[in-house]
Amino acid sequence: MAFFASAIDTLKILVIALGAGLGAWGVINLLEGYGNDNPGAKSQGMKQLMAN
Repeated sequence: MAFFASAIDTLKILVIALGAGLGAWGVINLLEGYGNDNPGAKSQGMKQLMAN
């Protein structure tokens, strides 16, 4: 039974690490997207968002 408990603990750590890595990747992608945008297009998108 100790083997299964150890395996479950290891899987928990792997899932948490995978989630943290994907979260960091998503944040980096968002920041890159904002940095490369055309300010005029971003302004237009914000107008549409506020209109809805």
